[in-house]
Amino acid sequence: MRTNGGRAMTVGELSRQTGVPIKTLRQYTDWGLVYTIGRSATNYRLYDSDALWCVQWIGTLRGLGLTVAEIRELARTFPERNGGPIGPRLAERLQVSRDRIHARIAELQQTLARIDEFEAAHQAELAGESRCWADDPRCGVA
Repeated sequence: MRTNGGRAMTVGELSRQTGVPIKTLRQYTDWGLVYTIGRSATNYRLYDSDALWCVQWIGTLRGLGLTVAEIRELARTFPERNGGPIGPRLAERLQVSRDRIHARIAELQQTLARIDEFEAAHQAELAGESRCWADDPRCGVA
């Protein structure tokens, strides 16, 4: 059994070392993304250095835009379980992430264009030169 520095870690220690909240680590464990090495005498979940690696790998994949659901699916098809390499499956998920990010960028560019249009249409109001916004029905009321 390999452990972190020769000793097992509790979920709190794993959280401190990874910066991942305890609740999230418990979910990862319950979902089979991170494995325990058992339980302490006081019934705390115990983890080793493999858990550190798993949590860091999950963080890497999340940083690449994969969802937790996608990571869980990858974990279900891990090579040890069916004999196939994980690389091609990960490449597919990365392409889906890339497509999702490009779509989000397009949405954000549209939002920027709307901001530009709004600012151009309301220069006087934004500069404080007008007390009334265009098309405001209260403007004509004295």
